[in-house]
Amino acid sequence: MNRINPRKLLLSKWTAAQPEHREKHFLVTELFCDDAGTVLDIELQAVLTQGSQRLPWQKLQEPTIWIMGWK
Repeated sequence: MNRINPRKLLLSKWTAAQPEHREKHFLVTELFCDDAGTVLDIELQAVLTQGSQRLPWQKLQEPTIWIMGWK
């Protein structure tokens, strides 16, 4: 399991463990926080296609889906 500090996710790099539609490398482009400043969701943008997706930051902790860094 990946250990992650959600406040340091902005502009971090991730690799999809099982790429789809030629989207393998991603960059965290935005953090979505509540009123107290707690990170709830992130926006991941594919480097190749510029497609983006919003998901809970906890999904990045699953090593079968996401690998920290660009591999």
